[in-house]
Amino acid sequence: MSEPSAPTPAPAGPDAAADADHGIDWLAEIKGLAWMLAAVLAFHSIVAKPFYIPSISMMPNLLVGDRLVVSKFPYGWNWASASFHLLPRDDWRVMGKTPEYGDIVIAVPRNRNEDLIKRVVARPGDRIALKDGQIILNGKPIPREIVPTVQIPADDELMCGDGGFKSHCYDTFAGFRVRLPSGREVYELPAWRETMPNGASYIVIDDLRTEQDTMAEITVPAGHVFLMGDNRDHSADSRVSLEESGLGGSVPLSDVGGRAEFTTFSLNGSETLNPLSWWGALREGRAWRSLRPVHVPEGK
Repeated sequence: MSEPSAPTPAPAGPDAAADADHGIDWLAEIKGLAWMLAAVLAFHSIVAKPFYIPSISMMPNLLVGDRLVVSKFPYGWNWASASFHLLPRDDWRVMGKTPEYGDIVIAVPRNRNEDLIKRVVARPGDRIALKDGQIILNGKPIPREIVPTVQIPADDELMCGDGGFKSHCYDTFAGFRVRLPSGREVYELPAWRETMPNGASYIVIDDLRTEQDTMAEITVPAGHVFLMGDNRDHSADSRVSLEESGLGGSVPLSDVGGRAEFTTFSLNGSETLNPLSWWGALREGRAWRSLRPVHVPEGK
């Protein structure tokens, strides 16, 4: 009895040869990546985008190393809403709205494409002046009361600066550094609570007497807002000229690109490029903090 013979392989036809020669469709891959990038840019420009705090100008409410989310739709859309400011600078606005007192907003100075984060302290048509650090709004000083000092962790590995020159972010506060009974070192900084006409209330730091503490009264033009940093003596804002890296006065609403909503996480400067190091650099208690000002009921 003969053994069954092995099956004869089927001849390779044209279809099999085509399958063997089929490689990666690079054009389709590139198109897919392009669509994904376009979707990300659209989301960043229309809905929200992440933001990083690189300076001390918004202390104590925002610290260097904070990561937060900026929403793009509260004030409508304009050229500044687009991610990386790809659109040409212009004054058009779509569904434009005016920020409220106390809102923290992103603004782009008129002489450079750089996002600055500041707080709205005057709206269109307001008259604003400063005397010894106190805001005089429409002829009346806004309520400003001393509160207990704020404690900022020393975070000695936190570096700030442009280009190749960097230094410890809190060097300017060296005289306020103290060691707590626990052994932890912090900066204890003098603080005030300001309350705006709509009840928006927030804490500011004012540790020096500088030229920026006094400003003659100006009127905010229509379609503009006046912005200041919460760290009053260390903020390049509407009080500071464009040449000194400030905002150069009132800011057109067409240069306001969004509103700060909440923090996502914060790093203390000890992190490296290795993401595994980030866990140990996380600051406790700074994740998912709302950045909207508290509102004090009228008469309180």
